Amino acid sequence: MIGVLALQGNFDSHIKILKKINLKHKLVKTSDDLSSVDGLIIPGGESTTITNLLRRNQSLIDGINQLSKNKPILGSCAGLILMSKESNDSRVHNFGFLDVTTSRNAYGRQVHSFEAKINVKNNTMSYDINVLFIRAPKVDKINNGVEVLATFQEEVVAVRQGKHIGISCHPELLDETLIHEICFKGKNEIS
Repeated sequence: MIGVLALQGNFDSHIKILKKINLKHKLVKTSDDLSSVDGLIIPGGESTTITNLLRRNQSLIDGINQLSKNKPILGSCAGLILMSKESNDSRVHNFGFLDVTTSRNAYGRQVHSFEAKINVKNNTMSYDINVLFIRAPKVDKINNGVEVLATFQEEVVAVRQGKHIGISCHPELLDETLIHEICFKGKNEIS
């Protein structure tokens, strides 16, 4: 069962993808909700708002930190920012699951949102998928142990470190399942 952090943001689209790839889901709002999950999604939304809501519940922060030691976490957009070691906004809680530095809203404001194809490389697989960039962050710096999973116009837009994946954009909004399958089903080849 995959938990979807449901404090703020677009968690419904992730639930739709989990259903499509036959994975059970559970909304996560408290640390108790984490006890029965095999992975977690931190969805897109507003990273400072999600931070404020997390900080009201330190046990949820502690629970997510504990979960990260053994279970995969996928962060999209704001989720990537929260998972990064550093970001360009001191108001954001950075968990540090991904040893990267990110910049919030680096692809522009809401009105600058756009659809694009990104190239995903996973082991012997290379595949183009459609995504949406909505106030997307950029990965500014990648440190040791971090693998580039996807690029767009030579910019890094998805990374993996161990079992954790962070992505700048939103494949879930265009019904793309590949990133979720890689993270939670260990997909290695194109089917």
